[in-house]
Amino acid sequence: MSDSLPTSNCLPVLSEAKRRRGIFFLALAVGLLGFGMSVQTGLNDNFLVQELHIEGLQKGVLEAFRESCGILAFAVLALLAGFREPVIASGMLVLVGAGLAGYSLVHSFPWVIVSSMVWSQGLHVWMPLPNSMMLSLAEPEKTGRRLGQMQAAGALGAGIGLIVALALTTLLKVPMRPLFIVAGGVAILGAVACVGIPRDIKAPGAPLVFRRKYFTFYLLNFLEGWRKQTALAFSGFLLVWKYKTSLPVMCTLLIVVQAINWLSAPLVGRLIDRFGERRMLVAYYATMILIFCGYIGLHERWQLWTVFVLDNSFFVMAMALTTYVRRIAPPEDHTATLGMGVAANHISSVTMPLVGGLLWTLGYQYAFMAGIVAAIASIFVAMLAPGMQRKAANQES
Repeated sequence: MSDSLPTSNCLPVLSEAKRRRGIFFLALAVGLLGFGMSVQTGLNDNFLVQELHIEGLQKGVLEAFRESCGILAFAVLALLAGFREPVIASGMLVLVGAGLAGYSLVHSFPWVIVSSMVWSQGLHVWMPLPNSMMLSLAEPEKTGRRLGQMQAAGALGAGIGLIVALALTTLLKVPMRPLFIVAGGVAILGAVACVGIPRDIKAPGAPLVFRRKYFTFYLLNFLEGWRKQTALAFSGFLLVWKYKTSLPVMCTLLIVVQAINWLSAPLVGRLIDRFGERRMLVAYYATMILIFCGYIGLHERWQLWTVFVLDNSFFVMAMALTTYVRRIAPPEDHTATLGMGVAANHISSVTMPLVGGLLWTLGYQYAFMAGIVAAIASIFVAMLAPGMQRKAANQES
């Protein structure tokens, strides 16, 4: 029996030229979005602390509102189900750009919530689309490699964005607010790049699919959302709020992260193809336990900066969740299954910042302890996940 993945008669066979063109423009869009989002990420914690003077509990509330867009995204996808994925992707990047540029006008906590929800809504509808489109464009035997290349493109764009932000803020003394306009404009260029992606790569399907045989995938995404938000909501905030890390240093740390991701993403993709999702995910979550222990137990700034870089660099290993979808689901279910994974991810992504913000009032260490619990649970689920080590068996059958 062939080891090829299930196919659908409604899916066209792409020419090699069209396949390569689609991969190029998808990578370009991902890179341009990476530029815009990296500027937002690099400025965000310093902007919130220095411009708006928010505390840990407010940061948790802000992240909860922002992540709620991940749940609303599926209502949007349902309304847009008749449109092709590249068209939806283009429209969502316009929304991201508008929300990022809106930060330049924010002067209060309620308005930063509004602006965050605008770009977040566009980003969360976009989130399952690049992976789904790349699964349709990639050669079956090179799925991990192509996903790694796409992530490398995002890391390259993000690195360039951070270098630009660092140069403008340190050399030219440009305030933070105009940089959000630059970030939004570049994200909108990503929307233009989506026009070059073939619109016939796959037929549109239902925005969500819930099937019991995919339950392990949903549960892993739920736990990943909890673990991810522990890092995204509180790690950089800890460095700025408690350890007074400056904007140039934060941008430099994130440049190092993107350089590592640019180099490591293709390698990680090949390792997933070779060793399978289960082993990679177990290694990923075991590393996260050590990293969260570092946030709790280390107190020198250079030590925390090192932990922060490692923390953000290991996110690339989560691409194993995407390659797992190709192993368990037919092509016409990719977007819907990925979308259901994002939904599960964001149920926890909404609750964790609120819980973490409340725990922060007792001591910041408790917020990171919650991440340790999620990482430990993720290891057990990944070890029990069916199908993650059965590639060879499936090929022989």
